[in-house]
Amino acid sequence: MTALHSRPFPQNVRLTEMSTNRKIALHYLQHASWKAMPKEDRELLERAAKAARKAYAPYSKFRVGAALRMEDGQVVEGNNQENASFPAGICAERTALHAAMSVTPKGTIESMAIVVPQVRGSRPVTPCGICRQALIEQERRQEGPIRLLMGLMRGPVIEMFSVDALLPLSFDSSHLPGARKKRA
Repeated sequence: MTALHSRPFPQNVRLTEMSTNRKIALHYLQHASWKAMPKEDRELLERAAKAARKAYAPYSKFRVGAALRMEDGQVVEGNNQENASFPAGICAERTALHAAMSVTPKGTIESMAIVVPQVRGSRPVTPCGICRQALIEQERRQEGPIRLLMGLMRGPVIEMFSVDALLPLSFDSSHLPGARKKRA
């Protein structure tokens, strides 16, 4: 296991009697390439790459593709759709997520592959903060994890077993007034 980013705990932080030092660990697998993945995962990555080629990204030129596999085996693709009014655009992950949920509102997403065909560097791209929030909401909604595959076209694939790992201490409906508590 290696961390995407790590910073040491500041030495000058003073803990009081009421303080507790906590640590959040990030666990994931890094595969050397798509070839190292099982066939169904390679196919999902290929579908995400194909979706990226159809992205509408005239401003950033940063094409992103996502493909998700539903519990029933159905694959739904999405890509980023930009707009001259930048906040009006939408990322590939949310495009695929919302397309899937609009057709199958009570569906369960097993896995999602995310591919950026042309990216600088040697590390796969991870979802942005808004997409992480949307994906964690879906995990809570379906009461089960969504496995993420984030891959480079010719390079490593990061495999995470839950979106929750990408967004620790996340905001969810339990923070809202009037939130219902789940029955045990």
